[in-house]
Amino acid sequence: MSEASTPLSVTVQRGDGDTQHSENFTVPAYENQTVLDVVSWIQQNADATLSYRFACRVGMCGSCAMMVNGVPRWTCRTHVNKVLEDGSLKIAPLRNLPVIKDLAVDMDPFFDKWVAAEAVHHPTRGREDEIARIDPADAARQTANAGIECINCSVCYAACDTVAGNPDYLGPAALQRAWTLLNDAKDGDREGILAAVSGSGGCHNCHSMGSCTMYCPNELDPMSAIAGLKRETMRGFFKGRG
Repeated sequence: MSEASTPLSVTVQRGDGDTQHSENFTVPAYENQTVLDVVSWIQQNADATLSYRFACRVGMCGSCAMMVNGVPRWTCRTHVNKVLEDGSLKIAPLRNLPVIKDLAVDMDPFFDKWVAAEAVHHPTRGREDEIARIDPADAARQTANAGIECINCSVCYAACDTVAGNPDYLGPAALQRAWTLLNDAKDGDREGILAAVSGSGGCHNCHSMGSCTMYCPNELDPMSAIAGLKRETMRGFFKGRG
């Protein structure tokens, strides 16, 4: 890659959950440079103490997600020339999650909410049983398939203003997974899922702003999944009153 004549001005949010500050770096600009390339250059050439996460570099693991100029993104798939603002970058840890150090956040609250939403498979058969046959053309199966490409990157969680205002809200990723399992014929706890997502931090907290769907790097639609949960929980509510 050829180096550009004008270097990048990069501001990185540093520190831990208690104290944070911004530091400025001047980084060489290259063609086809990603934001993860920029962060790696800083760690390798300017400050070896910079903490951040990455693994695959090809948009498969989701671990490199950060805030880039105020927007949650996979940094490995975000090209610098598409997100520069006045020739500069501002890189920060994901919003709505505790900061461990610098650009690395604590993902425990995110995954705890998956468990709270019953967004875990509830098997109907044991390992010795024959595998259930599922018609791929079935409408419920297709609905379930729509959300299975979620890789738990928490970009939608960081984008969600409801999570920012209500820490108890389960969040779009957990609720989308709950919707996937609700439509999965192999899952055995439909009532448990509906009970979990209809509580005080559940699906009815969603304001349908759509940030989760807008920023999902895999082009999934958590907002529609949450709308589906709202419909099903209300059906159960009115059915129970009948």
